[in-house]
Amino acid sequence: MPGGAANVARNLTALNVPTELFGAIGNDSAAAQLKRLLAEQKIGCAGLIANAARHTSVKTRVVAHKQQIVRIDRETRDGLDGKLSAQLLRALKSELKNADAVIVGDYGKGVVTQPLLNEIKSLCRERGVWLSLDPKPVHHLNLSNLSLITPNRKEAFELADLPDETRNHNPFADKNLMLVAERLLNELRPAVLLITLGELGMLLCQRGQKPFHIPTVAQEVFDVSGAGDTVIATFTLAIAAGASPIEAAILSNHAAGIVVGKIGTATTSPEELLKSFSHR
Repeated sequence: MPGGAANVARNLTALNVPTELFGAIGNDSAAAQLKRLLAEQKIGCAGLIANAARHTSVKTRVVAHKQQIVRIDRETRDGLDGKLSAQLLRALKSELKNADAVIVGDYGKGVVTQPLLNEIKSLCRERGVWLSLDPKPVHHLNLSNLSLITPNRKEAFELADLPDETRNHNPFADKNLMLVAERLLNELRPAVLLITLGELGMLLCQRGQKPFHIPTVAQEVFDVSGAGDTVIATFTLAIAAGASPIEAAILSNHAAGIVVGKIGTATTSPEELLKSFSHR
């Protein structure tokens, strides 16, 4: 299955959203297979930049009795050189005039660099385009002034450089979690901060407003792989369609509750989302 940023794209097209994918791939058989899979799922891949010096990322999961035992990754993590980054930016810029939103997925493969992110932020700001980012704190990128960042709990604590020592089933009673949210809002100044909390749901945070907790709606959890991709895709789609941040968070929480009940990286359909709401 397409993974990483391609899984974000899969989640969008599954909800009938025209989607273009931008990134770096190798010039290998895995790249050809990826493009075939993307075409089947109606994902535009003209923005995938092929480079013979890179390997197309391939993750092999070994599963027994519905549980992942081990994963073997074959990939390139070297940063993109200036020429490839410029090529990627040109491809993105040419399509941005048609875009309602941009989602950046940083998966630690060397594609998302600070110069690239700075240019994307500038382009989106000039055009008034919503910009979401799923962070990877190990990169130490400047993530300031984005429309949305969606760290999980571990990533949020790493971004805030605080110890995770006050866990509580009630997020509002979790002293350090509240401190993390406040610090990230003040230091990074996103329009919206959405911290995913696994079985505890999500915490929606905005400057000048009290945090809003959305409990999980998952009935069964078989596989959490790619759930974060579903969250950022669904939230961004909802915002682009005119939803409020609270409405977008509730919708993405339902979408995540559906995909964790499936095996492997998964998507949800409009019909499944409507059914999820009808059961509440």
